[in-house]
Amino acid sequence: MSIFIIVEGKNDRSKLRRLLDPEINIVCTFGTLNSLKLESLIKRIKHDEVYLFMDNDSSGKKIRGVLRDAFPDAAHLYTRRGYPGVEGTPNEYLIAQLEKAGLDEFIIYPDPNLPWVTKT
Repeated sequence: MSIFIIVEGKNDRSKLRRLLDPEINIVCTFGTLNSLKLESLIKRIKHDEVYLFMDNDSSGKKIRGVLRDAFPDAAHLYTRRGYPGVEGTPNEYLIAQLEKAGLDEFIIYPDPNLPWVTKT
């Protein structure tokens, strides 16, 4: 069984891609969901494990609502209110959410000793 995380934007996907093993499929809605895109997502994901990680804004809540209906068994990951979406959430907080969801084995932990590793 594959694991899919659905996010809104390509920057959200890029942010999570740096923190997760390539085995995890990160799918982007590009901020919109029409019936064709939703149908394509359902067909692609089928019965795999699904996580929804949307921004904590009106657009993210709207997309989460549609996806919640399409994937009733999906696990929900959340950013903290005040963070500018998934892409603007600090790595530490994202990692904590991924750990809370039980995805520990797939997390690529940044090396805190490397000077070029940023916290955002």
